Amino acid sequence: MAELNNKERMRIKRHKMPKQEPEQRIKNFNEVNSGYTEELAVAEANRCIQCKNSPCIAGCPVSINIPKFIKLISERKHKEAAAVIKIDNALPAVCGRVCPQEEQCEKVCVLAKRGEPVAIGNLERWAADWERKNIGLQIPNKKPSTGKRIAVVGAGPAGISCAGDLAQMGHKVTVFEALHSTGGVLIYGIPEFRLPKKIVNIEIEALAKMGVEFITNCVIGLTETVDELLERFDAVFIGVGAGLPYFMNIPGEHLNGVYSANEFLTRVNLMKAYTFPIADTPMFDVKNKVVAVFGGGNTAMDAVRTSLRLGAKRAMVIYRRTEAEMPARIEEIKHAKEEGVEFCLLAAPTEFIGNENGWLSSARLQKMKLGEADSSGRRRPVPIEGDVEDIAIQTAIIAIGNGSNPIIHNTTPDLNVNKWGNILVEKDSMKTNKKGVFAGGDIVTGGATVILAMGAGRTAAKSINNYLNNPDAW
Repeated sequence: MAELNNKERMRIKRHKMPKQEPEQRIKNFNEVNSGYTEELAVAEANRCIQCKNSPCIAGCPVSINIPKFIKLISERKHKEAAAVIKIDNALPAVCGRVCPQEEQCEKVCVLAKRGEPVAIGNLERWAADWERKNIGLQIPNKKPSTGKRIAVVGAGPAGISCAGDLAQMGHKVTVFEALHSTGGVLIYGIPEFRLPKKIVNIEIEALAKMGVEFITNCVIGLTETVDELLERFDAVFIGVGAGLPYFMNIPGEHLNGVYSANEFLTRVNLMKAYTFPIADTPMFDVKNKVVAVFGGGNTAMDAVRTSLRLGAKRAMVIYRRTEAEMPARIEEIKHAKEEGVEFCLLAAPTEFIGNENGWLSSARLQKMKLGEADSSGRRRPVPIEGDVEDIAIQTAIIAIGNGSNPIIHNTTPDLNVNKWGNILVEKDSMKTNKKGVFAGGDIVTGGATVILAMGAGRTAAKSINNYLNNPDAW
């Protein structure tokens, strides 16, 4: 095939991701997006004009060489494409599925100025999936052993990314995870239909093959403190995420049938409650019930779409602003609408009301209007006086964000944190005020994205390596 010139490339329309039809997918937990075929991947890769400045690389929090791996896909060199991605990203199959590319690498794609950007995320997924299915995951080369030992606290995106880079540098890495399974939010928070757990497990297994040790059921701060880790390890990285759910502090939140999104999704995703009694994890049955999810982020979309798959009669998202202010990915909102999720906007709950047996029966909603912009840059919701409505619901899921679990900073009193309990670090190095201790991900920033947490883990790994080479300079 003759080489295309840039004008020809720019005339190629973006190739849509094949997916299950809505009426089919709401009846199963199988992955919604089925992935490109080879022909679609090559055709999409041919849209890339290989521009000199490569703004997409700068838009990627882990700085993947995007033009290079896309060029290799266009040449059908899929093994080499996967290897290029894995130089900078330990979890390409994960990131290809859940990262908000539309706000990062694809947002700054040159083609986006005149039309649609190259589908970078879909191509990253293709390369990673091709590798896994055809040759098995390639293990990156490691430098000779340094004899240094690092403890990584938390087996989520930040910890995994940090561990992978440190292992490649020749260090011995041990990852401590509080839960019985590794993966963090990738395992307990993101539903199977968006991110199959076998993919997470396989990518983490690749780290184990590099020599990374994983210790589960170990709550650092209780099982062992950070100070105790420092007695055995040369450095510590803290990447425990933001796993403490926020509630709205309104009357009735104690009622049966009111969940945090954390509990709801953990029971379904990690503990397989949807297979009960095969998996011994009972959960309040939402089948044929009216379910309301409060919040407008990706977690809210995950929870409401999960409730549909569990057989909810009606599933709705209740959000105090308009759709334009929703922080959820556009694709997730689109998928939710396709599946029949109802959106009740400009409304906020003021009370949950229960029956005589203590079970949730309705929610009282205050209608809102948008006022001036607040500190987030979004217009602030303002109550409309006297405009209140009661709606009948049997399940409420609170998805308004998460904070930091206080266990580590309560047991490490000399570790500096802010008023929200987030660990304070130097942004360029992820170094904390405590010698030999680094931190990154949601425990530093508050709830953010998988790829930003991974970027923090990579930054910390470089800093830890420099620290180990010259501790006195730190």
